[in-house]
Amino acid sequence: MSSRRTRTPRAASAARRAGARSLPVVDETSAGGLVVDVQAGQAFTAVIARRNRGGRLEWCLPKGHLEGTETPEEAAVREIAEETGITGQVLRHLATIDYWFAGDAHRVHKVVHHFLLEAVDGFLTTANDPDHEAEDVEWVALDDVARRLAYPNERRIVAAARKILVGDA
Repeated sequence: MSSRRTRTPRAASAARRAGARSLPVVDETSAGGLVVDVQAGQAFTAVIARRNRGGRLEWCLPKGHLEGTETPEEAAVREIAEETGITGQVLRHLATIDYWFAGDAHRVHKVVHHFLLEAVDGFLTTANDPDHEAEDVEWVALDDVARRLAYPNERRIVAAARKILVGDA
């Protein structure tokens, strides 16, 4: 009989989790949100399409990292303008979400501040995105945007914004 031990699937999974916990942690903070424009009595919001880590195109809310001494509100205005071409004015904070993901050499704890903004100027374009992450941008009716978004937490943020805009909150 061999004295060699084999790991059970549960033990192997626990070993992977322990290995992931030993990776250094990087904290990242981003901001963005919903920039809304009312056209002919209907609210629209600008959403962007970008590639996920697997290379698949996904529709999401515009957002990005804070730079220097920016506040989350300032970063949201800048990121939305860069990724959509639309300049917005912050109306209110909607939600802050946080989540974890693993990079090649570290784990990332990401915090994202989402705001509701009113569109005040600009036209849709991704040409000003310095990172060239946004591949496409569209105005989508607020009533339809949740079906377009890839991430459940962003769909919940849209629901919160919709309640505010129609007077339920």
